[in-house]
Amino acid sequence: MIDFLGKALSFVVVIGVLIFIHELGHFLVARFFGMGVRVFSLGFGPKLLSFTSGPTEYRVSLIPLGGYVQLVAQDSEDDETVVGFHPSTWFIRRPSWQRMLVVAAGPLFNLALAWALYASMFYTSGRFETPAAVGQVNAASAAERAGMQAGDAILTVDGQSVQYFRELQARVEASKGAPLKLTLKRGTETLDVTVTPDIIAQKNLFGEDIKKPILGIRSTQESVNIPLGFVASVSEGLKQTWEVTALTGQVFWKLVQGIVPMSSIGGPIMIAELVGKQSEQGLAHLAALTAMISVNLAILNLLPIPVLDGGHILFFALETLLRRPVPERIRAVTTKIGFVLLMALMLTATANDIIRLVTGVGK
Repeated sequence: MIDFLGKALSFVVVIGVLIFIHELGHFLVARFFGMGVRVFSLGFGPKLLSFTSGPTEYRVSLIPLGGYVQLVAQDSEDDETVVGFHPSTWFIRRPSWQRMLVVAAGPLFNLALAWALYASMFYTSGRFETPAAVGQVNAASAAERAGMQAGDAILTVDGQSVQYFRELQARVEASKGAPLKLTLKRGTETLDVTVTPDIIAQKNLFGEDIKKPILGIRSTQESVNIPLGFVASVSEGLKQTWEVTALTGQVFWKLVQGIVPMSSIGGPIMIAELVGKQSEQGLAHLAALTAMISVNLAILNLLPIPVLDGGHILFFALETLLRRPVPERIRAVTTKIGFVLLMALMLTATANDIIRLVTGVGK
C-alpha cells in the first residue's frame, strides 16, 4: 500500500510540475505584454483551493490531468471576463503576433523544462561514453576482412580523431559504404587498415527497412564518466533536448503515416506506470522521464489541431498573413473537428492502456 501511494504521489508531482510549467509560460508572457489574467488553474473541474492576488485568482482544481490560464477577453469582447479590466488588457485586442507568442509560450516552457532537467543531470552526473575500442569482431564481417581484432583501439577515421564509439558509428554511417582508413592501436603497436563497410539491410526504430553501412564490430561495453562544467552541461542539455524533440516529432509523423501503429500510443495509465517504475530507480531516472514527457507534451500541444495551442497559433498566423481574423464560422467548425480528434486520440490511448493491463502485452 505504501509502495502504491509513493508511486501515485510521484505521478501527481510529475504531472503537476509539467502542467504548472506549461501554464506558467502562458501566464508570464501574457503578463509581460500587460494582458489581463482572470484565472490561473492547476487542474480542471471544481476548485479545491484558491486565493486571489491582484486581479488574478489562483486555483488548484479536482481533476489533475491538465490546467488552464483564463485570459481577459480571450475569445470575445462580450464575455464576463472583461469585468474590472481595462480594454487595453484584453487579449482579443492585442496584435496577432503577441497572441501567438502567449499561446506558444506553454509548449516552449515545456521544452525549456526538459533542457533544464537534462542540463542538471549532465552537471551532477557528467556524461557517460563508450570508448572507440573493439570488443568483438563479427565473423565474415568487413572488420574481419580488414584484419581488425578484439582489443583494438580506434584512434582516427580518415585522419580525424575519434574517442568514443558513437563517433566511430557516425563516421561509418556518413561514409555510405565508401572505404575508410582507420588508425588502430594494438597493444604498443600503431597500424593503419583500410576497411570497406558492408551495406546491411536492417530495421530502424520505427520498423522500417533501411540499409546501413557497418563494420561488423561491437564495443567493449565499458563506459567512462566525463565530468562536465556548467557551460558544457547547458550545451549538452540543449543537444539532448533537440535530439529527443526531433525523435518525438518523427514518432508523431510516423503515426500520421501509419508506420507506427496506433496501438503503441499510451495514456495516463501508462505514464503513471512509467513514473512509478522510474521513481523506484532514483531521482535521476525520474528526472529523465519527466524531461521526455515534457518534450512529448510540447510537441503534442504544437500540433496544428484546433483546441490545442498549435491550432490557435495556426489561426493567428493566418490572421497575420491575411490581415484579418479567420471567420468565426470556420474557427467554430474546425474547433469541433479538432475536439473530436483529440477525444478520439485520448480514448485510443486509454483503451491501449487498459488492453496492456488486461493482457500484459507491451509491459
